[in-house]
Amino acid sequence: MSTTYQQEGNKSEGSKGGRFTLAMPTDANRKLASGWLWLGIASLVGAGLFAILLVLARTPYIQNVFPWVDFFYSALVVHVDLSVLLWFLAFAGVLWSLDSSSRFVGVGWLALALSAVGATLIVLSPFVAAGKPLMSNYVPVIQSTFFFAGLTGFAIGMAVLVLRSLVAIPSAHLWRGGEGSIRIGLHAASISMLFALAAFGWSYIMVPNDSDRTVYFDLLFWGGGHVLQFTYTLLMLAGWLWLADACGAKIPLTPRVASTFLVLGLLPVFYVPVIYLTYDGVMGDYMWQFTQLMRVGGAFATVPIGLAVLYGSITTKGSASTGPQRAALLSSIILFAIGGGISLMIKDSNTIITAHYHGTGGAVSLAFMGLTLHLLPSLGYRVPDLKWATLTPYVYGVGQLLHILGLLWSGGYGVQRKVAGAAQELHGFAQTAGMGLMGLGGLIAVIGGIMFLVVVFKAMRRPKQA
Repeated sequence: MSTTYQQEGNKSEGSKGGRFTLAMPTDANRKLASGWLWLGIASLVGAGLFAILLVLARTPYIQNVFPWVDFFYSALVVHVDLSVLLWFLAFAGVLWSLDSSSRFVGVGWLALALSAVGATLIVLSPFVAAGKPLMSNYVPVIQSTFFFAGLTGFAIGMAVLVLRSLVAIPSAHLWRGGEGSIRIGLHAASISMLFALAAFGWSYIMVPNDSDRTVYFDLLFWGGGHVLQFTYTLLMLAGWLWLADACGAKIPLTPRVASTFLVLGLLPVFYVPVIYLTYDGVMGDYMWQFTQLMRVGGAFATVPIGLAVLYGSITTKGSASTGPQRAALLSSIILFAIGGGISLMIKDSNTIITAHYHGTGGAVSLAFMGLTLHLLPSLGYRVPDLKWATLTPYVYGVGQLLHILGLLWSGGYGVQRKVAGAAQELHGFAQTAGMGLMGLGGLIAVIGGIMFLVVVFKAMRRPKQA
């Protein structure tokens, strides 16, 4: 039985004329996408709650309530995993579900169930099984069987999701015009995700298990973590095109050219097996190759598509000057450009690195926030409050901008990453001021995140009236 589609707020022939928008499925895929959205929103709520626990775990007297000394770092591990890894990949589940045909919907629900169970175990791990927390790059961990069971379950769920998205390919007529470009971007992200999962498995086999635990987990997640960034970026680029179309912007790219750039954005991941196959036991070379792969290959698609979308959004006459889609789009592009530019300044292990990934990661999150606000009515929920939905991306974006500028400033004065309190060694005014700006920006970004959740919950608490 073929899947029936309805165009998302536009005429069905829009994409044939170059419209960068995705047709909405009217079958079970829409309910499945809603399920993934709920998981993503729940991840953000959990991240917020753990942020509160982080504060309480450092508050005099109250901190004595927590059962072990490492609770602060355990809560930090879960907070980071929820706010980045689980939120990003759950929203990927939204997009891949909307992009799929009606085939194997049951497999899609299995993937969601596995991922939800895994996420639940990760959240409960600090309270159920104490283990040493490690702030490893890309995927921080708690060294306990309970935590790793949750992480493994979530990974299996994502593997099932990706395989289903690559098999349940939509009908050929849905690949035309700008809509086809969006689908190419989403499928390119699926392929990249498959490479990331393979890289995690390959690293597990390759990395010596007798290494120092901190070094071991850094190396274990290094390859796959870098490939994940290509996945997030491809999803973000498809989201930029989609949001720009929703704003009424005329993008100076034909669908064919946009599709070509998206394919170019995927090409670097095909070099990943070469890195593993040529590995000669020197971990420094292995890590350097992945760093260079992301630094060079990451610009293949982001620069041309980002410039084209930004130009179209600014210069198109009559395009909506306000609205959550445009607010999220512009904030995302600006943050990503700043974060990407900061990567060229990285020389040592200091807070400049942190500024870089907060810029790019914040940009991805803003694109997903904008798409969430845009898709709510198409998923059967109410239209979000326009005033607050428009303000939210700007508040979050300004907060993240101040946050990364503070980190950049502090890193220039030698403040190290992954340290807190007295270990930061803030000796001068410049270092202290930089970290103060970082803290202020972080607080504003948290307020923006809370605003986003409130707006979304108000729209999702009741289905829209027919």
